[in-house]
Amino acid sequence: MTTELSPVPAGANAAMASGSPLRGAIGLALVSLLGFGLAYAMAAVGAGQLLFPQTASGSLLERDGKVVGSRLVAQPFTGDGWFQPRPSAARYDLMALAGSNQARTNPDLRARVEVARSAVAAREGVDPASVPGDLATQSGGGIDPHVTPEAAAIQVARVARARGLAPEQVRQLLAAHVEAPQFGLFGQPRVNVLELNLALDALAPAAVPTEQGDER
Repeated sequence: MTTELSPVPAGANAAMASGSPLRGAIGLALVSLLGFGLAYAMAAVGAGQLLFPQTASGSLLERDGKVVGSRLVAQPFTGDGWFQPRPSAARYDLMALAGSNQARTNPDLRARVEVARSAVAAREGVDPASVPGDLATQSGGGIDPHVTPEAAAIQVARVARARGLAPEQVRQLLAAHVEAPQFGLFGQPRVNVLELNLALDALAPAAVPTEQGDER
């Protein structure tokens, strides 16, 4: 028994020759680009602004209607009237986020930590052995906005003296700004330095220039 194949209609040959596969590929590319590259991104941004407006906008902090920083980013302060953040290998530059990338066995790292520890001890009037580690070491990203409660507590006497406040007032303010571990499980108790300094300003204003030349 012989089976004969039906001839392909001429219209089909014409359709194939006219570039139908190419048009399909272009259409799929456009749908993917507009759907996943634009619509999805806009939906995600919109959902973030709707559900988490403060976080989606960069967690910005304002004073007197002016943005003074972000609660997610450390910034330097100069003057005895401020709590100090951790040291930064990036000099608090958002465009140069980095740690020192030095191993613990690196003698240069050990020497730098000892220099930083001695500088903090001299600034706070304490023994170098009592300086918390986070005040002598740099964070991995260079802009960690938090310090440990111990690192903030060691600065209370200096800040209170510079602001003309009773140390107990500053300790109470510090205690009110200690953040618990996330969900009570993740991380350690911590203090956001910028938020603490803004609260300190509200308690006892001080016009102290920062390294950038602003007043905080």
